[in-house]
Amino acid sequence: MSMPEREFAPGDGPAAKVSVSLRAGNIRAVKERVGARGFSAYVDAAVERQIERDLLEEALQENEAASGPIPQSLRDEAAALFRRVRSAPELQEEDG
Repeated sequence: MSMPEREFAPGDGPAAKVSVSLRAGNIRAVKERVGARGFSAYVDAAVERQIERDLLEEALQENEAASGPIPQSLRDEAAALFRRVRSAPELQEEDG
């Protein structure tokens, strides 16, 4: 795998061809969703989301190390808010 001469932030820079090994079931599922032509873009977006999650988790761990754990009451409040937002009618798929 050749690396670009300069470093780019996640989500930036030109596309580069790499070889990765994926489980057959994951390959099938991606192709069913986006077809063969959309495969690379789908995997690239998934990698970018995972990097964002990893960075967020690292930031949360650093915050907890500096400030202590998040109180359970705030965790419960955040979970309830997430459930309300996720079930909002404007976010639901319409039939037909």
